[in-house]
Amino acid sequence: MPDLLPGAENFPRTAVLSEQVHRVLGLNPSAFTGPGTNTYLLGAPGGTPLLMDTGVGLPEYLDLLKAHLAREGFRPLTRILLTHVHGDHIGGVADVLGEFPGIPVHKFPWPERDRAYDLSLEPIVDGQLFTGDGYTLRAVHTPGHAQDHICYYLKEERALFTGDVILGVGTTVIPQDGGNLTHYLDTLRKLQTLDLARIYPGHGPVIDTPREKIAEYLAHRLQREQQILSELSGGRHTVEEMVRSIYREYPERLYAAAGQSVLSHLDKLESEGRVAREHGDPPRFTLLD
Repeated sequence: MPDLLPGAENFPRTAVLSEQVHRVLGLNPSAFTGPGTNTYLLGAPGGTPLLMDTGVGLPEYLDLLKAHLAREGFRPLTRILLTHVHGDHIGGVADVLGEFPGIPVHKFPWPERDRAYDLSLEPIVDGQLFTGDGYTLRAVHTPGHAQDHICYYLKEERALFTGDVILGVGTTVIPQDGGNLTHYLDTLRKLQTLDLARIYPGHGPVIDTPREKIAEYLAHRLQREQQILSELSGGRHTVEEMVRSIYREYPERLYAAAGQSVLSHLDKLESEGRVAREHGDPPRFTLLD
């Protein structure tokens, strides 16, 4: 659940992160996106790069992208890769295609959500390779935050583009629409098996301690589960009551996102037979023996 970084207004609008990787900020800072959505250009200097994610679709983002491509001597884009269907990652595709018509857009399918964007999308499969000037990328299906979520492993740097699975600031929300905490924990354990030296997240700064960050994310989820079980040991509670207790040191503007995370834990615990849901408005949850 990202909060704004101290000094987020000074987070670089563009950055050269390595010989193969450039970051162009989506210019949509908020309590949920941190400094904004990171979009990435991959390719050797002077080559034809790909674009990973496209921001939410702000006109000033397209201007920023074009200016960076020109300044760094890139030739026109060859393709777009998407991490998932959430609007701050896919929303700018139409604008980018308006500037670079005819380039393919690749995405792991989620037909019920994809059709809202009226785009021609080329389906990605788990393990698919994408190669170009200076990069070899492997798609890694990573459901949990969203059922269509894909991370991309950059062979040349032993680096992973994590979209919203791992963030450079805060923790990931597991939404009710397409999210699943059990799948998310499985995804984190899957990422632990990769040979990683760096993480390029969908929000926030680069992570140069990937193994520690993944372990931190797993520990955080286990700690949150124990907090929820502890709350329920004292009786029946609504999600809002648990949020106000567990997140009492956080600003209230984050409570809506916190409620989604608490509910994702409760869904998991209910599926495991450890918690019962008493239907009502709002529902209450009870710890089972």
